[in-house]
Amino acid sequence: MSLFHMILLLPFIAAIFVPIIYKKLNSTFHTGWYVILVPFIIFVYFLKHIPAIANGETIYLSMSWIPSLDINFDVYLDGLSLMFGLIISGVGTLVVMYSIFYMAKEREALHNFYIYLLMFMGAMLGLVCSDNVLVLYTLWELTSVSSFLLIAYWYERKRSRTGALKAMLITVFGGLAMLAGVIMLAIINDTYSLQEIMANVENIHSHSLFIPAMALILLGAFTKSAQFPFSIWLPDAMEAPTPVSAYLHSATMVKAGLYLVARMSPIFGGSSIWFWLVAGIGIITLIYGSIRAVRQTDLKALLAFSTISQLGLIMSLLGVGSAALTSGIGDSKEIFAFAIFAALFHLFNHSTFKGLLFMVVGIIDHETGTRDIRRLGGLMAIMPITFTIALIGSLSMAGLPPFNGFLSKEMFFTGMLTASDNPIFGFNGLTKLFPFIAWIASVFTFIYCFMLFVRPFFGTFHPERLPKEKTHEAPIGMLLPPTILGILVVLIFFVPNLLATYIIKPALVAVVPSVSATHKLFEIKAWHGVNTELLMTIGVIIFGLLLFYSIKKWNIAFRIYPEKLSLNYLYNAGMEGMEQRFASFTNRYMTGSIRHYLLYILIFITVVQISSLIIFDGLKLDLSSNADYSIYDVGILVAMVIAALTTLFTTNRITAIVALGAVGYLVMMLFVIFRAPDLALTQMVVETATTVLFLLCFYHLPKLGKKLEKMKFKLVNLLISICVGITVTLMTLSASGHKLFTPISEFFENAYELAGANNIVNAILVDFRGFDTMLEIAVLLIAGIGVYTLIKLRPKGSEYDET
Repeated sequence: MSLFHMILLLPFIAAIFVPIIYKKLNSTFHTGWYVILVPFIIFVYFLKHIPAIANGETIYLSMSWIPSLDINFDVYLDGLSLMFGLIISGVGTLVVMYSIFYMAKEREALHNFYIYLLMFMGAMLGLVCSDNVLVLYTLWELTSVSSFLLIAYWYERKRSRTGALKAMLITVFGGLAMLAGVIMLAIINDTYSLQEIMANVENIHSHSLFIPAMALILLGAFTKSAQFPFSIWLPDAMEAPTPVSAYLHSATMVKAGLYLVARMSPIFGGSSIWFWLVAGIGIITLIYGSIRAVRQTDLKALLAFSTISQLGLIMSLLGVGSAALTSGIGDSKEIFAFAIFAALFHLFNHSTFKGLLFMVVGIIDHETGTRDIRRLGGLMAIMPITFTIALIGSLSMAGLPPFNGFLSKEMFFTGMLTASDNPIFGFNGLTKLFPFIAWIASVFTFIYCFMLFVRPFFGTFHPERLPKEKTHEAPIGMLLPPTILGILVVLIFFVPNLLATYIIKPALVAVVPSVSATHKLFEIKAWHGVNTELLMTIGVIIFGLLLFYSIKKWNIAFRIYPEKLSLNYLYNAGMEGMEQRFASFTNRYMTGSIRHYLLYILIFITVVQISSLIIFDGLKLDLSSNADYSIYDVGILVAMVIAALTTLFTTNRITAIVALGAVGYLVMMLFVIFRAPDLALTQMVVETATTVLFLLCFYHLPKLGKKLEKMKFKLVNLLISICVGITVTLMTLSASGHKLFTPISEFFENAYELAGANNIVNAILVDFRGFDTMLEIAVLLIAGIGVYTLIKLRPKGSEYDET
């Protein structure tokens, strides 16, 4: 195993020791100080590879995982995976530091929190570095599972459980669609390697599975990155602790869909369907999220919809830039590739300013006890450092200088103008709308960004509206992570090409391999003279300020649209309706009666077996080879029938148990007559043990007030019993009369040569079915551990505690 593999597996390995650290040291040592070492080590590892990757090198390492299925844990590090690796580990380090001061070690189950967080971190790192599409899918779904656990961390809250379930259902649904898509890709190319698939692009585009594979993979990407109409899960996921929101919903998980689109662009890019789906859904998501964000009164909900909007912005740029992968466009390649360059730059910037803003909102909530902007105000004098950080993040997201968001927002306008001025895939009138929609969305972005820092920090402070009695500045440990991100936001504005040269351009080459990264288009500048993009920005500021200060007059227009037609309402109503209908249907057959359940099972077995015999012509019985039967056989069978009837009709429990044991002993006698001493001995031991244990149970149970009542005659029971008996008899006779294959017993006849065993039964159990037997024992062991746990590890204060 290589060092690269070890680095990717480090979060999972570290997660194993979290419970031990928590149990032994939690009283004096916050578990986060142990966990923070993991992302920091990974971040340093990726930093070391920046010079090599910037020079065009890549790393490809293979590790066998399931060789029989040709599934290897192949890892690939290029510019794109390096950029995501730095974001995941870098922001992860700051989030863990933030959580140390946000999550109180006295009140929180920190071992659970950090196990889930490390699981997610490991899954994301493996996802962006995996070259095997099946491994990528496995880790993709692991991000959904671990995010479900993180969102539902405060599981005692109904909204946390509901939000986690919604996120799980939507993202896993998309993940399953994505699985079908990557399997189609593997079928087309006869390989699971992404690099080998990319080398066979021409054959893929001409294949009949090209469009289905594309649609299914995009479905997975859109659900994960909260694109319209799948964006409804992200606002509800804000019920998670703020460190989770800052990590999953700004820097990592929601970016997985963007990563997938960028990684698949060399395969599907250049197709008009890919262009319109990715760019079109992205631009719709952009305007939808920005408008919805303005309506919010909860700061985290506002950030959630702003995240949806920003993800749509990046997705639209990836769609427009995919035109660079069209063959034969000549000099236009760099013009369209600029949109992907802008998308990657804004993706990096978004991770900085949005992570910062989530942390700021967490600080406000932590220190005031509320996130409702209607209650907040006047915090600038009380929390000046938090205000400064919030100002930096808000103005960066609004696209104002001197912050990195201004640079990437200007590049976004350039990308949309490029799509409008250089039509390439038809529907030219639609691309003319792209700059207009982008400008409208930017105006609303400007409005909600001002809401983020004006409403909580300006105005009059009303302490009586706040749940916490005393409001003060956050501790330095909670302020340090957003401060570091704020410094990055400013530094990137002044030295953007340092980031572009070493991080963004190598990522661009990974998406568009044929592009010239040294082209002058890819030099980032804050000033390009008076151009269309600058005029659009000035218009955003003017109209944004006008609308912001008149928001009470026009915000009521949103009430015209009925809430019952919103996507979220339709989802919730649909889920509630299904739950009610399925609950009603389930209650009809889940009666709690064991008799009813046995009836269902026996009727199903009878119908299926008899139908199979009739359909497949299996009722031909051949009794010519049957052995003769003796008086002993008949006598034992008659005795078995009498013992079975005694079990049914006796009113004494002891008699019923003895009669039932007698049936087992009579079966043992049949084995003796049939010359199967091993089976007879086994039957005798098992029957003796079970009968004795049965009698002991009744001996130790409390005395029952009355004897067994006589069974009432039930015609349904009689008919089903007869049908089951006939079915089993016919199946047995049919099986003995139809030998479609060579009997398996012939294989075991040479057990001595194969296993060195004189006893065939023992050879089958120990050698031929050794793993089966071992797993059966393991199941019993696990069940025993479960019983022991339930008995011994009772919660404190439980009603079952011994007194």
